[in-house]
Amino acid sequence: MASKHFTAGSFAKHRLYTTIVAYVELTRMHLWPLGSDLVFWPCAYGLLMASVNAHELHPFHDLCIETVMFAIGATLLHSKSCILSDICDQKFDGKVERTKNRPLVSGRVSLAGSWVLFFVLLSAGLCLLSYANRKAALYGVFGVVTLHFTYPLMKRYTWWPQMFLGFAINWGIFVAWFSVTDSTDRRPLYTMYAGLVCWTIYYDSIYACQDRADDAKAGVKSTALLFGAHIKSILRAFALAFIGLLILAGVLNGNGAWFFVVSCGGAGCHLLWQQRNWNVDDPADCAAKFKSNGTMGAIIWLGLFLDYLFNGGI
Repeated sequence: MASKHFTAGSFAKHRLYTTIVAYVELTRMHLWPLGSDLVFWPCAYGLLMASVNAHELHPFHDLCIETVMFAIGATLLHSKSCILSDICDQKFDGKVERTKNRPLVSGRVSLAGSWVLFFVLLSAGLCLLSYANRKAALYGVFGVVTLHFTYPLMKRYTWWPQMFLGFAINWGIFVAWFSVTDSTDRRPLYTMYAGLVCWTIYYDSIYACQDRADDAKAGVKSTALLFGAHIKSILRAFALAFIGLLILAGVLNGNGAWFFVVSCGGAGCHLLWQQRNWNVDDPADCAAKFKSNGTMGAIIWLGLFLDYLFNGGI
């Protein structure tokens, strides 16, 4: 009896463990910070750019607290969005080699359980917004309940889902900006947002190249398919547009040399390296180049932070 009890108990523990692992995979937390970093960087940029724009540097202590809060919020938002995408894409994911074993489509998690976890993460994210001022919170709610809810459906109706992802994933820059200032000169904000959308189209098109053959068969639309054989040259144009808008945003915002040398120069060098070394026909290399954009995001942040630091941020 003891042996049977031990076996049954071990089985129950194993089943609980595999269920937990499956739900962690559903949120993509097993890959953290991949994905979450690309949601976070626009928020981090917004905090630092707004501080310069306000002509009164945001206190370092407040900046640190808000950066951590946005990092937590970005992680919750990314995980919530991954669950929603998997719910919306069940019929597609099963037809794509890379995604056919994801927890929901493979049956390792239930649809009901996925919805429950989705609403838990959504509620936690909205609770975080309650700590922001009214304007920042309203921008945050708008981004979550409109842009992030509609993006997963775009691959059904348009060849430009990457552009809609850009609108959604970079919306945090508005929330961060208005957390610091309500300056009437918002040209740098809008310019930076436009640049970040170009960057998102760039890196998510690279990501989508992993699945081009399967997506074409499954009926999934993407810029990776739309651009076809010209994808490298077209994405090169988006990369140049991003760098140009990044520079313009810094000029309009009054940023200093650290931003232009480290952020703009570093991003330009990193994009040049990506373009020269990217093998569009190698899914593993597409995944690696996509992942490297998280590192590039950190380079851009570093220049903004040094600009803040050496202008009296501490």
